[in-house]
Amino acid sequence: MQTSTLIVGCGRVGCRLGLRLIDNRESVVAVRREPSSLPAAFVRLGADLEDPLTLELPRVDRLVITLPPSAIPGGYRTVLNNLVDALPGTPERTVFVSSTRVFEGWGPDHHVTEDTEPRPVTERAGALLDGEHCAREDFDAIIVRPAGIYGPGRDRLIDSVRNGRPVDRSRLTNRIHEVDLVRALEALLFSPDPPRLLHAVDGHPTWQGAVVDHIARRLGVDPPEGSGTSEPSGRFLDGSLLQKFLGSMQYPDYASGYDAVICSENH
Repeated sequence: MQTSTLIVGCGRVGCRLGLRLIDNRESVVAVRREPSSLPAAFVRLGADLEDPLTLELPRVDRLVITLPPSAIPGGYRTVLNNLVDALPGTPERTVFVSSTRVFEGWGPDHHVTEDTEPRPVTERAGALLDGEHCAREDFDAIIVRPAGIYGPGRDRLIDSVRNGRPVDRSRLTNRIHEVDLVRALEALLFSPDPPRLLHAVDGHPTWQGAVVDHIARRLGVDPPEGSGTSEPSGRFLDGSLLQKFLGSMQYPDYASGYDAVICSENH
């Protein structure tokens, strides 16, 4: 029996997730302000979620919320309230995509796990944490916090290395290939016993200097210089829960992931 998933926001990750769900005979409804560029296989709905919805959304089995704070100046509370009012019933499973940015107050000497208390510093991080609270209250949502999403079309760091732009080499970074993030979201939607909070990171944090040096070797160019600061920053994010949940990752570290991205660019 075919079931349905509503994807709210539906950017790059949402589109990739939706196409994967359709391949597995799931129907997908997607909502965003301008829906015309969404895949034709989706039921495409245009709406500004900061305003009360003039249409009633269809009853769905699952809900994925992928809205970044910059897309909702009024805050998550208004958007989620409007979703509650427009849905004919509460979905059986909701996943809210947040960010590890909520830990920006922790430094590189701190080992961050799903049990670590968030420490937002900026307004954006505070908005994400507020969104998590609202999603739990309204939908009993599972929270996913990705870090450093990269993949085909997300090649800012590769472009920086290719063009010789200085980078912050002393930053401890964490990342997740878009493919593995989508796999995690799909698993959370259908797992009979999913974790209620999951950090979507590959479990191999490293200094950004090591990442750009690897990219430079693959591109055959000189590694970029540092951006001027030598003070360590960033944080160590533990990815062991994701590894346990998924069992394996297609791109378990930055080397395999960026090698695949560079290889795809060359073909």
